[in-house]
Amino acid sequence: MISSKPETFSWRQLTQYALIAVISAGLTLSAIWAFPQTLLPPRLTVSSINAAVQPPPQPQTATPVDSPQSFVTSAVQRVGTAVVRIDTERVVTNPGINPFFDDPFFREFFGGGVPQNPQEYRQRGEGSGLIIESNGLILTNAHVVSGADTVTVTLKDGRQFTGKVRGMDEPSDLAVVKIEGRDLPVAPLGDSSQLKVGDWAIAVGNPLGLDNTVTLGIISTLNRSSAQVGIPDKRLDFIQTDAAINPGNSGGPLLNERGEVIGINTAIRADAQGIGFAIPINKAKAIKDKLARGEQIPHPYIGVRLFTLTPEIAQQINSDPNGAILVPEMNGVLIEQVMPNSPAATAGIRRGDVIFQVDGKPITTAEQLQDAVEQSQINQPLNMQVKRGEQTVEISVRPGNLQDAL
Repeated sequence: MISSKPETFSWRQLTQYALIAVISAGLTLSAIWAFPQTLLPPRLTVSSINAAVQPPPQPQTATPVDSPQSFVTSAVQRVGTAVVRIDTERVVTNPGINPFFDDPFFREFFGGGVPQNPQEYRQRGEGSGLIIESNGLILTNAHVVSGADTVTVTLKDGRQFTGKVRGMDEPSDLAVVKIEGRDLPVAPLGDSSQLKVGDWAIAVGNPLGLDNTVTLGIISTLNRSSAQVGIPDKRLDFIQTDAAINPGNSGGPLLNERGEVIGINTAIRADAQGIGFAIPINKAKAIKDKLARGEQIPHPYIGVRLFTLTPEIAQQINSDPNGAILVPEMNGVLIEQVMPNSPAATAGIRRGDVIFQVDGKPITTAEQLQDAVEQSQINQPLNMQVKRGEQTVEISVRPGNLQDAL
């Protein structure tokens, strides 16, 4: 006989399985409710589907941005049309025949090949200048137009004019030329007393015939004396710059970063590079109107050659066994030479004197004495304290007019 298990056992297993299934489903639903972002897949949207099918982004090309205009460009544009080229010409005549060849014997000896007439040739020069008034007044260097028979002025736009020298002052190396023009561009004049070492300096001119040349540098130093520059016959102090200045730049403007004229380019040191000099524009502003009227510029002088004396220099002079004089070991200005018939000679200044005070102000350098004389009045006394050997004497010197002595 075949027997079977009770039926109640099977129902108990089914009940257990069903209970396990219910508990598992409850735990799953609880976990989904507590952590939906983690357990559920992200919800698909139209935008996400579009993003999925879009191609990868392409690299974008940057839109070009115009670089700002440099201050040099702005400065040159402001003054460039007022800078002119100046060409000069003069006829130079060689001396006539040497009297030595007037003797018939020597004329026959040389076969009659001795030239009979003076030889003439044309000497040409070039420089720069700047228009300072719209009616055609031009400021330049005196040495650019000195002795010229003809002066030709060329504007930046190519127009040419015949220039006439209105006035010229050799000691300050400044001149004013006039052309017949109207509504011409004018260069703005700055203030050279505001300059500082390290400021920008822009030189504009026509060096070596290369028109409209611009060079950039800085103000290297101020108040460089004419003796230090190498032109002791001038009566002013210079601006020194490392902006390139070459022959043909003379008379052209030296600009600041705003395009204002701060100097007139004048000289270079031939034995060095990067050393150029300009006349401060305030000096030009002080005399330009007088030059335009053809007036003479007075320059007081006393007529001495001098140099700065220090105790160390005095010791060197006194230690020379062949020295002609003994000088006091002090700070001051040593008189090296007194010009005959000069104001200094008339007043009694002697070689070997040491000037250490003028009108109550201490004098320790040659530049200080030159400035004191330059600022004085012609024929008005300058009271000088002078050391002469062991003695101190007071001498009154009345400066004369330098132009009268030339």
